[in-house]
Amino acid sequence: MNRTRLLASAALAATSALLLSSCAVNEMGLDDTGSNLDGYVIGAGSSAQGAAQQAWVAGFQTAHPHVTVDYDPSGSGAGRDTFMEGASDFAGSDRAYTLDELDEGRFGRCAPDSTVIQLPLYISPIAVVFRLDGIDTLDLDAATIAGIFAGDIVNWSDPAIAATNPDVDLPDLPITAVHRSDDSGTTENFTEYLNAAAPDVWEWEADGVWPFAGGEAAQGNSGVVDTVGKGVGTIGYADASRAGDLGTVAVQVGEEFVPFSPEAAAAIVDASPLEEGRAEGDLTIAIDRTTEQAGVYPIVLVSYLIACEEYVSPENVEVVREYLAYIASEEGQQAAAEDAGSAPISDALRDRAMQAIESIR
Repeated sequence: MNRTRLLASAALAATSALLLSSCAVNEMGLDDTGSNLDGYVIGAGSSAQGAAQQAWVAGFQTAHPHVTVDYDPSGSGAGRDTFMEGASDFAGSDRAYTLDELDEGRFGRCAPDSTVIQLPLYISPIAVVFRLDGIDTLDLDAATIAGIFAGDIVNWSDPAIAATNPDVDLPDLPITAVHRSDDSGTTENFTEYLNAAAPDVWEWEADGVWPFAGGEAAQGNSGVVDTVGKGVGTIGYADASRAGDLGTVAVQVGEEFVPFSPEAAAAIVDASPLEEGRAEGDLTIAIDRTTEQAGVYPIVLVSYLIACEEYVSPENVEVVREYLAYIASEEGQQAAAEDAGSAPISDALRDRAMQAIESIR
């Protein structure tokens, strides 16, 4: 009888350990089959997510060597189109689908009555980058930034720039403003800030397509950074992970000038509500671009991972679900922070994202 009790206790302990191990794996966004997960999934979209996607793919495929994740950083507009056409399993986009797009759209790999889940899992400041010899940073308010990109302020010695940079020796040099040539969520976030924070100067509504001819255009975040870096007197906007050695702008918020940082980007996201009228798994955030809260950087990119709640085919659904869960996990968010300089999402946002991911079927 004693031997039987000992064996039963040992079995119970082993079962408990197995359950604890399984729970720990699930908390990381990985299922308990580990490397038995198998499949090939395709994603496309946001180039701002490019460095983070490389880190996520590497981490996920290391844990699941029989899985291949292929992500094409073709730009947010192209990614949304690709997903709607049914040519990808998921999309990355620097803006969510609008309610009108969701009402009118038919998403090729989604079941006819399926909703689309939109998860803000990549949060990063958009840096205003420039190249001026001997100048590493400038303090600019919203109206001056808008005036530069609208083509109203055309020389670096302009009084509006000098007013917020009294200790900087500004050159008498023409300004070349560089914008994205492609349909870009980065552009939409940037123009949304300009329209909200400087409406008297920036007359155009937020849009992923640059609203007028003028300046210089470049493809993708990398194209803008390359064009700014190779020029003199150039200025542009790009995901902060691509800023490199270029000069950067500290943006006026209230009475202070705030340089970009992951912490300042995360602060504005946590201070902003979710958009109303969305489905339960659609976690689109209404960013408050005009906040005067201390320590907040207002030109922030919230980039979404987009998937079907219900797919037409069961093929690779489990892989999509587990990949998104890995991205949302603490491990995945830390990998992106280290490789791309993004801001890890809060625990509260992670809980809501995991609930949405669990609904994928």
